[in-house]
Amino acid sequence: MKGQGKRSICVSLVALTFASALAACSSNSSSGTQNGTAGTAAGTTADASKEHRTLTVEVFDRGKPGQPDLNNNFWTKYINDNFGKQFNATVNFVSVPRAQEVDKLNVLMASGQAPDISFTYTQGVVYNYVQQGGLAELDSVLKQYGPTLTKYLGDDVLKYGKFNGKQFSIPGKRTVLAGSNTFIRKDWLDKLGLPVPTTPEQFYDTMVAFKEKNPGNVSGVIPYGFSLQPSNPGLNYIPEAFKPSSLTEEQFATLQPQSIWLTNWNMPGFDKAVQYMNKMYNAGLISPNFATDKDGKLLDADISNGKVGAFQTNWDGPYRTAPGTYANLAKNVPGAQLIPIDPWQNDAGKHPKNVYSPNGMYIIIPKTSKNVDLAIQYLNWMADPKVTLFLQNGQEGVDYNMVNDVPKQTGTTNSGDKMMTVANNLDYDILSNGIELGDQQKNTAAISAGYPGYEKDVENALKVGMVDSYTTYYYSLPNAADAKSNTELKNLSAQMLAKLIVAKPAEVDSLYKTLVQQYMSQGGQAVQDEYIKNYKAQNGK
Repeated sequence: MKGQGKRSICVSLVALTFASALAACSSNSSSGTQNGTAGTAAGTTADASKEHRTLTVEVFDRGKPGQPDLNNNFWTKYINDNFGKQFNATVNFVSVPRAQEVDKLNVLMASGQAPDISFTYTQGVVYNYVQQGGLAELDSVLKQYGPTLTKYLGDDVLKYGKFNGKQFSIPGKRTVLAGSNTFIRKDWLDKLGLPVPTTPEQFYDTMVAFKEKNPGNVSGVIPYGFSLQPSNPGLNYIPEAFKPSSLTEEQFATLQPQSIWLTNWNMPGFDKAVQYMNKMYNAGLISPNFATDKDGKLLDADISNGKVGAFQTNWDGPYRTAPGTYANLAKNVPGAQLIPIDPWQNDAGKHPKNVYSPNGMYIIIPKTSKNVDLAIQYLNWMADPKVTLFLQNGQEGVDYNMVNDVPKQTGTTNSGDKMMTVANNLDYDILSNGIELGDQQKNTAAISAGYPGYEKDVENALKVGMVDSYTTYYYSLPNAADAKSNTELKNLSAQMLAKLIVAKPAEVDSLYKTLVQQYMSQGGQAVQDEYIKNYKAQNGK
């Protein structure tokens, strides 16, 4: 799915040699006086009698034009003026290029130069460090210094940082779990007097009506817009309608171990979803260039130009400023209206949606760190709601104003010393992956406020995207076979889907079996076998 974060573990396993001591990382850090100070977080105390220490913290360098010094700016000064003075410490930020974060972190860990607080979004990388003995075990120090942190994350998030039953990572908390939505041209439905489709059958019939009656009166009408992207091949949420609702936990865990929108050749019902897409293609209902539109730009253009009747994308895709499909559509086709719908009903009458797991990045502390306690105190301080509010928004009355208990930005954090290089400043507020106001209703309102002109639409889209939602089975053991062959299997899956979708309907069944046999022999079987092995090991079977 375009723009969607990867949920499967896809990283090459690397052997690392760790140095016996962490080399000192030092740099100058200015600390002026900032407003918005926060008191000592519950359960932690600062001991001024202890010698001054330097805590090193990783920060992503996103290479954004005009970004300030990542170790000397408004946010780093606030951190040092508050946490630093309170705990008699200086916090130095070590920048790592976002696009090369895994490679750079591997080098830093291998040389003993990794910051006291490091992080990655890839579970397999963390597991490698655990296996090599490179990470500090955090159970006891978390219990002693992290009461606020523990309460904020809770067991449902913290478990994602446990390996072999021990806490080796502090996962960030993802505040928006929605994955994707199906969108449809409501003005087309209204023009034809059609209801909103709520089942796969109704959706298909609606697409036929769009093709035959062409309510947009456009040349080259595309009822269902679709793009097959090799880096993330799949059928979006269509397979949810054909997957049996009666799967046991073990079947759910071992036959559907990855994101639903990726190819799950062994998942019961996936063949039916492929047949459904094949039927639509042969009826002329989907994008004719779906297999060559490898980056989705052709689909974006077709949507913007008013040719597409329905499509699937990120839950908030149309409302984003980039690529700005809804804004472009409204400009090109006055009166055009997009709404999220929920047509992928299963045999139990539900509309299941595989959403993100509740964990964000994996925060780790190298075993070579001399500041394990201080690192947990830093994260515990950051879990204080007042600190989170400041790091995500800045100073009230200057950088934002509270409107109905929701912070409304004034624009001061878009440039200069206060520039946030990523939404919600999550490069500095590493505990919260998304807006965090301590209340889901407020979070939703704040998220919606970030899409000017589409506030109500976004609020509704988020609601639709979470109906009957669930997360994939949690594995504490990464799948080494998947890490080894993930890229090759994704490329093969894209080729398989393209062949199956354009095949003659009478040939789909036999071709499906032949291609899946090929897929299994080229690494798919090893991946499934390891999921089964890991499931049994994790459950003591």
